[in-house]
Amino acid sequence: MADTSSSNAYWAANIRIIYICLAIWAIVSYGFGILLRPALSSIAVGGTDLGFWFAQQGSIVVFIALIFFYSAYMNKLDRQFGVDEQ
Repeated sequence: MADTSSSNAYWAANIRIIYICLAIWAIVSYGFGILLRPALSSIAVGGTDLGFWFAQQGSIVVFIALIFFYSAYMNKLDRQFGVDEQ
């Protein structure tokens, strides 16, 4: 990854996936857990309503899933641009 265009493409892809992960995390934690909680309260999950579940456990589960997704995606991106850790 010696040339500038390849470096710029790598960082653009990196920043794009960061923004996507942050948007998903914000929608799940703030949107589902706070804003849409009344609308989700009619759906039962594990003995409680879905809005409460997202506020208490769902946003954490999604956040952990996003960490694993980001790690796998960045490993793929690193291999694609030749900056992986052999």
